[in-house]
Amino acid sequence: MLLEKLSKNWWTVALRGVFAVLFGVVALARPGVTLGAFVFIFGVYAIADGIFALAAAFSGGSRRPWWVLVLKAIMSFAAAAVTFLLPGITALALLWVIAFWAIVIGTMEIMVAIQLRKEIKGEMFLALSGALSVLFGILLIARPGAGALALTWMIGGYAIGFGLLLILLSFRLKGLRGSPKAAGA
Repeated sequence: MLLEKLSKNWWTVALRGVFAVLFGVVALARPGVTLGAFVFIFGVYAIADGIFALAAAFSGGSRRPWWVLVLKAIMSFAAAAVTFLLPGITALALLWVIAFWAIVIGTMEIMVAIQLRKEIKGEMFLALSGALSVLFGILLIARPGAGALALTWMIGGYAIGFGLLLILLSFRLKGLRGSPKAAGA
């Protein structure tokens, strides 16, 4: 089942969270970073997120929503491709790419959380991280005129919050490893 798969591979969720927090710290520590460097950092993060989503999709014995993780990986790789293939992208275009990516990824996180809630009660970290992603994307769309510095701070804060929620989820999943709930009993 989904819980068994996630608890068995809790470390992939933790690594995604750690990468998100590191990305957020870099964004906050270097707010004056040039747009080109920021594009590169985002591209690397999107690739790492896609790799970890694929690892989560194909490691384990569940046939349940693996396709959601694969679709999430494809979206992450597509966001990275846009950032690397169009390095001269403007701040506004990057904002739209990030906003769309955050909304789609957040929606997928919420879908997986709904499935996970069928297997474990009281689990909200994944749903909260998904809701945070969707809210972040909507805020970026609502405030497209924000400067690069403000965008850097918004993205840094979002990445840290999202990453911390994923890390909390990973510890919860690690604690459930081998439990009757995770084994589908």
